[in-house]
Amino acid sequence: MTVQELTDALRRTVLRYSPGEQIPSSRELVERYRVSPVSVSRAIRELVAEGVVVSRPGAGVFRAEPRPGPAAQGDFSWQEVALSAEAGAPPARVVDASGVLAALAPAPPEVVDLNSGYPHASLLPERALAGALARAARRPGAWGRPPLEGLPELRGWFAREVGGGVTAAEVLITAGGQSALTCALRSLAPPGAPVLVESPTYPGLLAIARAAGLRPVPVPVDADGVIPERLDEAFAGSGARLFVCQPLFQNPTGAVLPAGRRRAVLAAARRAGAFVVEDDFARLLAHPGAGEPPAPLVADDPDGTVVHVRSLTKAASPSLRVGALVARGPALARLRSVQAVDSFFVPRPLQEAALELVASADWPRHLRALARELADRQQLFAAALARRAPALLPPLLPRGGFHLWLPLPAQLDPAAFTAAALRHGVALSPGRNYFTAEPAPRARVSLAAAETRPQLTAAVDRLAAALESLDPPAS
Repeated sequence: MTVQELTDALRRTVLRYSPGEQIPSSRELVERYRVSPVSVSRAIRELVAEGVVVSRPGAGVFRAEPRPGPAAQGDFSWQEVALSAEAGAPPARVVDASGVLAALAPAPPEVVDLNSGYPHASLLPERALAGALARAARRPGAWGRPPLEGLPELRGWFAREVGGGVTAAEVLITAGGQSALTCALRSLAPPGAPVLVESPTYPGLLAIARAAGLRPVPVPVDADGVIPERLDEAFAGSGARLFVCQPLFQNPTGAVLPAGRRRAVLAAARRAGAFVVEDDFARLLAHPGAGEPPAPLVADDPDGTVVHVRSLTKAASPSLRVGALVARGPALARLRSVQAVDSFFVPRPLQEAALELVASADWPRHLRALARELADRQQLFAAALARRAPALLPPLLPRGGFHLWLPLPAQLDPAAFTAAALRHGVALSPGRNYFTAEPAPRARVSLAAAETRPQLTAAVDRLAAALESLDPPAS
């Protein structure tokens, strides 16, 4: 059943309810219609947009009160022709955002959220953010137009954070990490070109590549990150001139690229005459006791091979969409031009607020508290898995970030497990979203999205029950 078919079926069902009457929970709908939790979430969002239902956080979803003066439904059939490719032209570009939408979809109130890519509001420095925003609004010229490249002070701060001799002149302020990656891929590879990606990799990257008309080519990853020999083969076989990687606490595996592989990755790119886009999204999320993280790849690259991406969003707030691109040589001018065409510049009040935040005494305190909480949550969750569902326990626990890449029994369908988990009250991310080709039997959990630690323990109990519900009885 497609999402549209599910939406139509739900609409017919809901219209038989009385205004204000509660409809079945997401778990019941998943079971009733035999669809994925993502399909249910998207169908409900469509019905909310239509005004058929209303969602009340903490309570559920209800039949909406009828609207006064119903408007006639328009005829949208003409758009199928307008959005299709012209005769003889390349195929129309289709944006597959399913992996991104799945990660951004809020979990229903009764479900423990182990899916979201952002920390729960209780883990964010909301008071410090409010103070930073208030101080930023009082800065002289705070509502004026900033330089296209970003505020010099903020560019300087990012340059110091990156290190390796990076200067403010080599930094471009972006609207978060996703925007930076989009700008990098559109700038450095023409439509139709191959782009090498880690396998598995962040679903948002696959969506960016395909939306830009690029062809993602997978390069295998193991416990130590991307495998250099496979990277060499991929460059040679595909002719790619671009490789995108996360060398530190990779999403979803948590792998950290060791020194030998770091050198090998840069050497492979130089032999191929290719760029490496380094997505350093988790630099601020190292756990206590992890030691000093390795320097960014760009710090060992004087020749402009590496384009570095950094963001404040994960550690600060989903809405503090402030990040940076670091590049050297003609690539920086290309990046600047593409960003200027796309969005002109990042709003100055947001840049000013970011400056106020990172310059405050609250910022390092917040980072230390967040690191402790993420480490404690990981240990709690892993211990609960060892007790209740040892088959799901990863062999190694990352020393940073907030993701765990759970192995699933080989005979288990990951989509079926994800659906069963939701029926038992846990939202997680199916492994297939992280692969360009054949997926492995995996699922990703995010340990930062749950509101409390007891929810994480309860989630493990529910995952164990979901696993048992799919386990065939012994003969």
